Amino acid sequence: MTEKRTSPKGVFMLLLTAFIWGTAFVAQSVGMERVEALTFNGIRTLLGALILIPYVIGRDLIKNRTLPVRQRMQWREKKKLLLPGCMMGLALFAAGNVQQFAFYYTTPGKIAFITALYMLFVPLFGLFFRRIPKWPVWISVALGVAGLYLLSVAGKGFSAINKGDLLALGCAVLFAVHILVIEHYSNVEDSVTLSLIQFLVAGGIALALAFIFETPKAENLRTAAFPLAYSGFLSCGLAYTFQIVGQKYTEPTLASILMCTESVFGVLSAAVLLKQGLTGFELAGCMVMFAAIILSQLSDRIASAKPAR
Repeated sequence: MTEKRTSPKGVFMLLLTAFIWGTAFVAQSVGMERVEALTFNGIRTLLGALILIPYVIGRDLIKNRTLPVRQRMQWREKKKLLLPGCMMGLALFAAGNVQQFAFYYTTPGKIAFITALYMLFVPLFGLFFRRIPKWPVWISVALGVAGLYLLSVAGKGFSAINKGDLLALGCAVLFAVHILVIEHYSNVEDSVTLSLIQFLVAGGIALALAFIFETPKAENLRTAAFPLAYSGFLSCGLAYTFQIVGQKYTEPTLASILMCTESVFGVLSAAVLLKQGLTGFELAGCMVMFAAIILSQLSDRIASAKPAR
């Protein structure tokens, strides 16, 4: 099997994806000033689905006109996507809303970096499936813990750990679960329709619960229209499409590293747009955590590298 070659187009698309995802942390934080968590997350996720609906319908219409009858997508084939899409949607609902509640208690920059720890949890959860992580992963975990300590505890004591930090950590765990669910259904060819279903499920559940436990108000939604549109249309809908296209033209390890920069863009955008600076300990924690994430993504190459004679 030939190794996938990286093109500048793929690198640009994935960096743009990471930039949109990173700056969306600011949009989520600003939007939460007027809109409650379940309401905000439900609407933004459904807006992401709204981007994909015309694409999926148009693509299927074109396919059904150009392909022979036997090769056309039938409804019974679409039905096979419902279970995987619903499972992915449930996982996305849990992860996305736990993250959204974290904005009540902590800053977008800290949430961005703590959430990025999901890249460490994915190989660790492989232990449950008898997949032993390679030795660089264990070093990454140690660095991740050290970085988390510097980001949330050092210089302030353990009492400085707030609900938002814990929720962001829980969100990282849940996003790792979401990735494992996606991996379980990775043999499904129609990934865009699968993503559309997961957005509809995650957004629908969140919005239904919002009408039960929250009080959505039209006036608040109007004032938060831009953050909702940015995190919905761009972060959920458009960035997902960019990710799919970018990964087609980028070697997998490099693709993972490029998407890791989401956390860096999250901190930078919070500092520039919200004037939320970092202390020396917090900055050091971000750097250590970023090193841990990069190391985890390079673990296969490092562990399999042969020493020079």
